[in-house]
Amino acid sequence: MMGHMAIFGLGVFAFIVAFILYLAVEAVFIYGGAKLAGIEGASFGKAFIAALALLILMPIFGFIFGIVFAFVPIIGHILALLLTFLAGLWIIKVVFSTSWIKAFITAIFAFILAILVAFFLAVLFGLSLFALL
Repeated sequence: MMGHMAIFGLGVFAFIVAFILYLAVEAVFIYGGAKLAGIEGASFGKAFIAALALLILMPIFGFIFGIVFAFVPIIGHILALLLTFLAGLWIIKVVFSTSWIKAFITAIFAFILAILVAFFLAVLFGLSLFALL
């Protein structure tokens, strides 16, 4: 019989594996966006670093900007979202050593690729579930 610490250890292990898989999938989208944006020297390693930096820093930037602009109704929230998005573009710009425009195009293409893959998987698994009926 497994003890509490063994179950806790399995939970931590599952979390770490899921975290790394999430980063890898996110890196694939960022890498695809960087390639479509025409960034020279784009690699999966850089995309993985960008995904890790985005995952760690974006909530921090969002929290800071949210606190700073919390006292300005409506406009403050929009400004906080805009500055958080710009911080994400800055991360992509720094990691890939590219321009703001190419960082923006990378982010847009990464988003579009993620939506297309999600739609494809939903259709694929949704249609396969209809086969069970």
